[in-house]
Amino acid sequence: MIRLFTAIALPDRVKQNLMLYSGGLSGARWQREDQLHLTLRFIGEVDERLADDIVYALAAIRSPAFDVTIAELGTFGEKKRPRILWAGVRGNPSLMHLRAKIDTALARVGVPPETRKYHPHVTLAKLDRGAPANRLGEYLARNNTLSLMPFEADRFHLFSSQLSQSGAIYRIEESFDLAGGSGAAEDEEEDDDLAEFDDFHDEEAWYGYASADR
Repeated sequence: MIRLFTAIALPDRVKQNLMLYSGGLSGARWQREDQLHLTLRFIGEVDERLADDIVYALAAIRSPAFDVTIAELGTFGEKKRPRILWAGVRGNPSLMHLRAKIDTALARVGVPPETRKYHPHVTLAKLDRGAPANRLGEYLARNNTLSLMPFEADRFHLFSSQLSQSGAIYRIEESFDLAGGSGAAEDEEEDDDLAEFDDFHDEEAWYGYASADR
């Protein structure tokens, strides 16, 4: 089994800027620089066969490159007991379009749909249960002007995640390029690739069924 998610890798200058915000908050377990990424879709643990199908389905996605601007800070969790401190992403229809295409591709190979609403973010820290709320409020007030220079997202990645004593280790398993341009031609090419994928699995299933009958 392998634990997977899709994400956009951050340029070094963006990660270095975000690391400047790592401190000054008790009860926060800060992410290492190599752990910072812009999450697209968490997949979870899958077997090797499904992992191969996921790679094939994601490779069929056709979507344009786009700019990303990291801006503002916020938290996930209950107001009195937040769990995650994050840096957000300025409104981006192209990013949401890519996320929707990833959802469709994953559903096509049998990955269960994500039930939570997608909120693009970069996790900066995980917050202990006893983290003082007033200190968090002060931290957010001090840093409420976060707005980094845009960067171009010209590819996305399939990451694996492995737990260790020093925290999660993320490794890029596959990369998928994004290209300029959009429209019907892209969608038709993507449909052709996915149709080929479906034909392959239909044929594979038929041969497996026929073999089982012998």
